[in-house]
Amino acid sequence: MKSLAQLGGLVYSTESGRMCPGCRRPVAQCECKKNKPAPAGDGIVRVSRETKGRGGKAVTLVKGVPLEEAALVHLGKQLKTACGSGGTVKDGVIEVQGDHVDRVVQALQKLGYQVKRAGG
Repeated sequence: MKSLAQLGGLVYSTESGRMCPGCRRPVAQCECKKNKPAPAGDGIVRVSRETKGRGGKAVTLVKGVPLEEAALVHLGKQLKTACGSGGTVKDGVIEVQGDHVDRVVQALQKLGYQVKRAGG
């Protein structure tokens, strides 16, 4: 079993706030994210709708976009604007609040991505 020091140690500092367990710097100055390569996939962007664990509220998920983190955040902002709703980007997945699968698929196809609807 690993100790806390081996798992990354400090995760929060009253001076700097949240700390990155990988490089042990404040999250805003993290070096790990900058060196992380774009995720390799099959080139198909998958768009799905999910309600599990969200109190019955629907969320549109966009997975498999082959972009760096900064470009992914920018694409997420474009999709949220197109749908007129909020959302976020977490772990390479764009989440748009609400059931906007059709709008997101159309917007991604206009941008030149190969898109598939995933799920039922």
